Amino acid sequence: MLLHSAQKMRRITAEIGELDKKFAPLIARRPLCTIGRSVRSETNFESLVSSIISQQLATKAAETIYARLVLACKGQITARKLHSLADNDFRTIGISGAKTRTIKGLSAAVLNKTIPIENIDEIHKDQEIFDALTSLWGIGRWTVEMFMMFQLGRLNIWPTGDLAIRRGWDIVHNNREEILPKALDAKGEKLQPYRSVAAWYCYQAVHEARGLEY
Repeated sequence: MLLHSAQKMRRITAEIGELDKKFAPLIARRPLCTIGRSVRSETNFESLVSSIISQQLATKAAETIYARLVLACKGQITARKLHSLADNDFRTIGISGAKTRTIKGLSAAVLNKTIPIENIDEIHKDQEIFDALTSLWGIGRWTVEMFMMFQLGRLNIWPTGDLAIRRGWDIVHNNREEILPKALDAKGEKLQPYRSVAAWYCYQAVHEARGLEY
């Protein structure tokens, strides 16, 4: 993963503040965006499995289930270990049948090298990564977008299907009506190639509204 320095991130946030001045006050009072600024502790495979588990679950519940899966894998989640787990093992852990199918499909694709997961960051075009991962059953847009932003540190991801992003945009722009994904897709065009950073600050707007420091 290409790491982005604090200096580079400050330059990017200044540019976003110029491109959309509504962001400038929020950027000034919130922490500096962390996307791609440190080496991730999880492997790419672990991160993607975590994202799959997190689909449509509260954060606490997803963390609990993921911890159980780590325990079932004796400390480290790998494609080989997950591929060998019985469906009943997944069910006991609390993973649904659909997510089990998705995780096993991903594991198989990694084992047969259809998806070069640990070297996937060497693919420079975001769309190629997106197309490769979403070709697998059960892996959709949100899962891949979160993986690309927070694991791979890609700077131009715009997850308009994420409700928190839309809520944050509305807060930043003082919108009286909720913006729709299609409309937000168009709004994000001017923020290229740093839409991930703008999205991160949309999350920050929601956190701030909830009284969270970060």
